[in-house]
Amino acid sequence: MDAAFHFLLVWYYCTLTIREGILRMNGSKIQPWWVAHHYISTFQAGVLVTWPDTVIYHAFRNQFFYFSLYLGLVQMLQYRYQHGQLYKLKALGERSSMELTVEGFHSWMWRGLGFLLPFLFGGYFLQLYNAYTLWNLSKDPRCHEWQVGICAIVFFVLFLGNTVTTLIVVKRKFQQGLRTEAEKVTKYKST
Repeated sequence: MDAAFHFLLVWYYCTLTIREGILRMNGSKIQPWWVAHHYISTFQAGVLVTWPDTVIYHAFRNQFFYFSLYLGLVQMLQYRYQHGQLYKLKALGERSSMELTVEGFHSWMWRGLGFLLPFLFGGYFLQLYNAYTLWNLSKDPRCHEWQVGICAIVFFVLFLGNTVTTLIVVKRKFQQGLRTEAEKVTKYKST
């Protein structure tokens, strides 16, 4: 059953990388980290498929499944947020019905993003906790699997890349929001 779940993760991340490739070819401005993130996650899921059913695997198993459950919740929240933002932009006439990504950002979007960010950072810190747990398990005398150390490193890389990229994006969007508001004030004062 576990191997089937890990194989589904490989399939899921492979389909995401294909989708992102199509979006980028169609002009999406997705951050390069998110594309790399899905390639790295595909690699990690492949490593998990090969991890034998050992004492060390079972020491990490429940933590990983709880993490996966939390990640599924966060992905549903992200989908709802992105869907809502695109719907609002379509209603305002700023986007067409064929667009898949949101390029603009407005100050009213912070309300939904402010709700989503704690969940995102919660997931990032769970990645760090997974890396810490796996690193400690790799030092266990019963550990003879190479997958443990590799997964620890990968979880740490994912934590670092996700955290840094999200902070950069939030900073940029915050600055764009301030510029947009300043332009509105300047436009209002000049009329």
